[in-house]
Amino acid sequence: MRLIQNMSSIAEYSPVESSVPNRVIKMAVIGGSGVGKTALVVRFLTRRFIGDYERNAGNLYSREVQVDAEQVTIQVQDTPGVEMTDNGINLPDHVTCSIKWADAVVLVYSVTDRRSFDLIEQLHQQVVRTGGANMPPVILLANKADLLHLRQVDAQQGPMLAETLGCSFYEVSASEDYSQVHKAFHRLCCQLAKQPAPASNSTSAATEKRRSPLIPRPKSPNMQDLKRRFKQALSAKVRTVTSV
Repeated sequence: MRLIQNMSSIAEYSPVESSVPNRVIKMAVIGGSGVGKTALVVRFLTRRFIGDYERNAGNLYSREVQVDAEQVTIQVQDTPGVEMTDNGINLPDHVTCSIKWADAVVLVYSVTDRRSFDLIEQLHQQVVRTGGANMPPVILLANKADLLHLRQVDAQQGPMLAETLGCSFYEVSASEDYSQVHKAFHRLCCQLAKQPAPASNSTSAATEKRRSPLIPRPKSPNMQDLKRRFKQALSAKVRTVTSV
């Protein structure tokens, strides 16, 4: 059985036995602390929004889907938050390894956090330096667009920065609007799917070569843990309403 998402041509499907492995599309999501990176990843892969997460440990999420009629495996590397210091940005080794590993990079800031916006240009420079001649495609996401009363970054500043960096821009709300989150990731997936796939006889070796010890192997069971947390969040809300 497979579930076709009615928003676009990306569809989830049950794994089927095949002698030909699926093509793997790898994306790294990078940004400051508290900008909603994990919420965006989970929203894209499960349609669910969970507002409360444990500190980001750099989980790797994997989902088998269809992109424009091609069966692919999407791996999304969530990364620890990057911090600004007096000497520049504090970039964990995990983030640098994720950039090297990824086929594409999603840079994220929160419209409610000016410092997270100020980080983006330096993060993009890091992607350029790390990627070198093989720099991966980049998109820029402005999250928490629903929190208008807390906005610290003007709506015009995101598109202007994206134009300067030469990347696509999307202003989204992980909590309120699945369609815009899905649109951003979907277009990136389609862009990557159109690129020539690595030779089949070297795909596995190349994957292992680029995988860092800091990047765990993808594990779909993470989705079960997310469902558990989602149910816990709903139960907490029910208890709150009952107590009132």
